[in-house]
Amino acid sequence: MSNILTHPSYFGSIAQYVAIAKAKKVIYEDCDNYQKQTLRNRTYIYGANGTLLLNLPILHSGIKGKKRLYKEIEIEHQFNTLKIHWKSLESAYRTSPYFEFYEDDIAPLFEEKPKYLLDFNYKCSEFIFDSLQLTPEISKTTSFELTPSEKTIDYRSLVNPKEKAVGTTFKKYIQVFESKHGFIPNLSILDLLFNEGPNALTYLENQSI
Repeated sequence: MSNILTHPSYFGSIAQYVAIAKAKKVIYEDCDNYQKQTLRNRTYIYGANGTLLLNLPILHSGIKGKKRLYKEIEIEHQFNTLKIHWKSLESAYRTSPYFEFYEDDIAPLFEEKPKYLLDFNYKCSEFIFDSLQLTPEISKTTSFELTPSEKTIDYRSLVNPKEKAVGTTFKKYIQVFESKHGFIPNLSILDLLFNEGPNALTYLENQSI
């Protein structure tokens, strides 16, 4: 088991949790600049029409091209996006084997109006850790380093959904709409959790990236 460096994500990808499940220590990147179109504020689930993007809108600074720290990013609540995301999750997974098992614990997250994206993503991570019964040592960075120490595996790239090759070798598990669109790998960890329940951790431990 090793130390890994990764990002707090909005119900991160299965690949990210494969890395976490195999880690002795998880170091979360707290000091980087925010980047658009990453799993910091989006996640992908399996809807009736195939892959469905759930995107959390953020409040913009008003200054074009200005870089901001991830920890400074605020969520835009004008459109009640979290409530819409919850309805999408219900529609996608209500008939899955384990949705009702986790429903009471996860639903309150979508009733909140959290201010900062980073703080909310930590809450999402806590729910997943509790649900998977994952207990690695956890810490947060105090400064940004382009290259981490030799004792740490850098998995920060897993926050980029454009890494299409990641997860393509993952073993199939039963998905709600698989008969319509086939197996879709490396979706949000929620897809695995709602479909596999207590078996999700064993699944993660048996995959490789």
